[in-house]
Order: sequence, then structure tokens, then C-alpha cells
Amino acid sequence: MTVRTINPWNRSSTVNSECLLFCFLLQLSKTYGPVFTLHFGRQKIVVLVGYEAVKEALLSKGNEFVDRPPIPILPKAQRRKGVCSSGMFFSIGEMWKDTRRFTLTAIRDLGMGTSLIEGKMLEELSFLVEKVNSFKGERLLLLIFILAPTNITFIILFGERFDYTDPTFTILLRNIDEVMSLLGAPALHVYNVFPFLGFLLKPHKMILKRIEETCAIIEKYMRASKEMLSRNQLQSYIDSMLFKQQQESGKTNIFHNPNVVASVLDLVMAGTETTATTLQWAILLMMKHPEIQRKVQQEIQQVLGSERLPVYEDRKQMPFTNAMIHEVQRFASVVPQFPRCTTMDTHFRGYFIPKGTPIFPSLTSSLYDETQWETPYRFNPNHFLDAEGNFVKKEAFLPFSIGRRNCLGENLARMELFIFVVGLLQRFVFQAPPGMKEEDLELTTDPAFTRRPRSYSTCAVPTN
Repeated sequence: MTVRTINPWNRSSTVNSECLLFCFLLQLSKTYGPVFTLHFGRQKIVVLVGYEAVKEALLSKGNEFVDRPPIPILPKAQRRKGVCSSGMFFSIGEMWKDTRRFTLTAIRDLGMGTSLIEGKMLEELSFLVEKVNSFKGERLLLLIFILAPTNITFIILFGERFDYTDPTFTILLRNIDEVMSLLGAPALHVYNVFPFLGFLLKPHKMILKRIEETCAIIEKYMRASKEMLSRNQLQSYIDSMLFKQQQESGKTNIFHNPNVVASVLDLVMAGTETTATTLQWAILLMMKHPEIQRKVQQEIQQVLGSERLPVYEDRKQMPFTNAMIHEVQRFASVVPQFPRCTTMDTHFRGYFIPKGTPIFPSLTSSLYDETQWETPYRFNPNHFLDAEGNFVKKEAFLPFSIGRRNCLGENLARMELFIFVVGLLQRFVFQAPPGMKEEDLELTTDPAFTRRPRSYSTCAVPTN
């Protein structure tokens, strides 16, 4: 028995061509069920929609659905000096296992999830507050809030924070922004389906240019790191990889230079975009829902007052604030899906899926599953509260995915979001700029690889 198939490019399709991909997949699932196949050119992709199907595939069938499919832009992006390395996020097999295992150990040793990195976050919060204060309540772009979470990732990768005006920091921010935007461009999707048309298309060429610039910065830090390794003081992820490279000199393994660059590049891009984008959503949603913002700030005042800085443990005494932050992640659904690929011939829910078939598990469909959430299309922190106002976990809450390829920076992201959101709301009330009302703020997204909010401005009015 094979998976039932449909062709979205068929002219008889009743789906509006302007519908968001999620809406498109949801509509199709209502007709064809939670498992169906889409055709993109000659490529068949199996789509999984809804919490139960996604959970079953990524947990119960985790070994069968653990690989990444080949995507034409990636080999070009990851080729350095004639050698193509897969890095971490798109590697498969033993290369993926070894790189992920090492990375988890390295970032834990560098303080992820500990008071050490929490202290760095509180320091970064002070710089962000200072930056916001400099606007004196006048309008500022939501994009300003990417500065702090991006710097936390860079501290781990490079061993130091950047001043917000540092030229290298500015270049990296620009490159991340452009690459993530272009990865969502329709022309890039055409290139990935029909790479032979590349000479007619532009986005993949600009992506490669920005990645080349980013890799040059990474290699500069690698050269500096090699000069310092004799002191045996490992202060960054780059230090850790190059130290391991020295220990295993002469072996063919994950620590050769091209793979070091590719792994750091993965973390520069993916390790900054998701948390930074979620923080923008948090500010926008507080502007849109001032009554929720007031309730959060009342809880912050009750627990912290106006002077004590937040720490991650405070979330246990702040159920409504904790629920609001989780609801931001659910509602924003920053990473709609991340492609998988079958490692072997397998059967799933009665369907035969051959080895090497791309799998599209829709994380957004879990976060918006009508069987799991009372009001899935409305921003509602009560999704994470019981009748007594206590915080409750929800199994369908999958913004970090689940299974063997879940987000390895999940603990870091959770801590960042709590400290930055609480720290900002402790000091500022975020309002729509003059001439704009809450109802004018649309919660639609800008085209990108992730679900980015529209580029609004906000006014940050000091709370005292």
C-alpha cells in the first residue's frame, strides 16, 4: 500500500494560491488525512499534519525518520576550499551523531543551562535596556530586540560579546537576516526543485555570497583560537573543536577545518534566528494585547519588584508570565517545519515509504492542532494554565521539535526568553507608535525561512 498522493500544482485545486503553506497543508489534511504526499517536480514529499502523526513519526519511528534530505543549495553553501562538509543540522549517519554529541558536550561545558551563562544573559540584558532607553520612549524597530539573544549565541561560539556598533557584529547580523530571508524566497524553492534553472535565478547566488562572508569571519576566529590553544583555556565552541582537532591530528573525523567552519556556520544561523525572532513576537504580542501585558507586569512586580533582576528559577513563582512566554512560542511557531528523510524502507500508519523519501513533519500543525488547544488561532496564555492559575505543560507544545533531532539549544533558548522578556517588561511598557492602534497591528509574517513578524516599530515607555 502506498501513500495517497495529490499534486498542489494541478489547476483544478481549490486552494487559494496566496494561502500560507500551513493553511494549505491543513486544508489538504482535512481532505486526505494526516499523512499524504505532495509532488514538487519529480520529487515526492510525505507530509505529516497534526500532533499525533508528528509525535508518532519523530518518537516511535525516530530511527526511520532521522536523516535530512539532500537540498541543492546546501552542498554549495557548505563547500570550503574544494571540500564539502555537512556541518551539524544537515549531516546524516555517524557524522551527524558525532558532531551533535560533541556539540552538546561542548556547549554544556561552556555553561549552557548554568548560572554562568545566566550571568552573561543578565549582563546582556543591561546592554539591551540601555539601548532601548536611548530612544527615550520614541519609536524604535522591533528588530532591535535581536541584538541580545544573538550576542549570547556569539559568546558561546566566539568566546566574547560584541558591542552593538561593532562592524563585525553588524556584518553578521546583516548576513543572518539576508540568508534567512532568502531561504524563504519562492525563487529559492524553485532552485531547490529545479537546480538546473540556477542560471536564471538570483537568491541562491546572494545566499552563497553572504555565507562566504560569514565563513571568512569564522575562519578569522579560528586562526586566533589556534594561537591561544597552548594555554589550554577553552572559552568558546571554536576553541573546543580546534582543541579536539589537535588531539586527534591526522585522523579523518568531524574536526577537520571545513567541518568546523560548517558546524559553526550552522550555529551562527540557526542558533540566533529562532530565539531572536521569538523575542520580537513577544514584544509585538504585548503591544497587541495590553491587558495581558499589564497582568504580566503585575506578576513581575509582585515577585521581583522594580529592582531585582530576574533569574530562570523565578518562572516557578510566575505562572502567568511563564504561560505567556510559552504561548508566544506556540502562537508564533517560528520554525514551521524542518525536513526529514527516511533512513530505510518503512511502514507508517499502513503506508509504505521507501528509503530516502523526504518527510515534512509540520510542527505548526501540532502547535495549532484543534484537538489539543482550546483556541488555537488566538493568542491565549490560558492554554498553559489550569483552573487554579497554575502553569501546566502541554505535550503538543513542540516549538523545539522532539525526538533525536530536537533543538540542541532548547534549554539555552528557554532561559534567554524568560530573562529577556521579563527583564524588558519589568522596565518598559510597550505600546503601538503614535497614529496606530492595537487593532492595526497585523500578526501576519514577512517572507523568510522562519515565521518572522512584520517589521513594526514600538514605543518603550519606562515603567517608573
